[in-house]
Amino acid sequence: MNPGKKIYFLSDFHLGSPDHASSLVREKRIVEFLEEIRKDAAVIFIVGDMFDFWYEYRTVVPRGYVRLLGKLAEITDSGIPLHFFVGNHDMWMKDYFQKELNIPVYFEPHAFEFNNKKFWVGHGDGLGPGDHGYKMMKKIFRNPICQWLFGILPPYMGMGLANYLSRRSRHVTGAADDKFYGEENEWLITYCKDMLKQQHYDYLVFGHRHLPIDFTLKGGSRYINLGDWIRYYTYAVFDGDQLTLTTRYPELENKIVRH
Repeated sequence: MNPGKKIYFLSDFHLGSPDHASSLVREKRIVEFLEEIRKDAAVIFIVGDMFDFWYEYRTVVPRGYVRLLGKLAEITDSGIPLHFFVGNHDMWMKDYFQKELNIPVYFEPHAFEFNNKKFWVGHGDGLGPGDHGYKMMKKIFRNPICQWLFGILPPYMGMGLANYLSRRSRHVTGAADDKFYGEENEWLITYCKDMLKQQHYDYLVFGHRHLPIDFTLKGGSRYINLGDWIRYYTYAVFDGDQLTLTTRYPELENKIVRH
């Protein structure tokens, strides 16, 4: 990393939810933030659930999000690398981001190293113990035949069905994302401990959980959950030495779980 440059991590925008008006306000805030960090960004990671739903039809691009997609194109065109990890709400990506935006897309967690610090980065869905129902559903959604069958639906039917299922998912989750359940009951902390038995990482960075968490693990490794851009507007920034989890709005700083 060049002196003065930083690496940014953010996730869970869920654009499109819960309605167009509030989603548009959120999109403009995200675009404003991305423009600000362009000044010192060496790399930017978006760690999943950029959209509340995304499906790449062969000749159809989902309506909306032009401000964000245009900004991402500007960033990569200017030479700043941008990495995207698919989440459980936008897992049906194919090659649109790679071809149109020059953004590599990851479907599984991936290792990176910056300034001799090792990072393990992923969205976080389906990792660790529990959540067996979702894990089975994920296998179905990732199945090429199931994706093809969904793709033959007319877009207005497919998008309508997907948005309905997304709303049901949020209703079931409810306020559960607001609570920290303790070291033994947080599935991603358990997953991180298992990963560290195999390989040392300084930082294990995920989204999906929505609650911003900075948890120190055995040996000084840290599990970072990036929160979201719905309630917390949180992100992590690596300055070449330390990774810091913070928020766009200082009044929300006390919402970050630190342990």
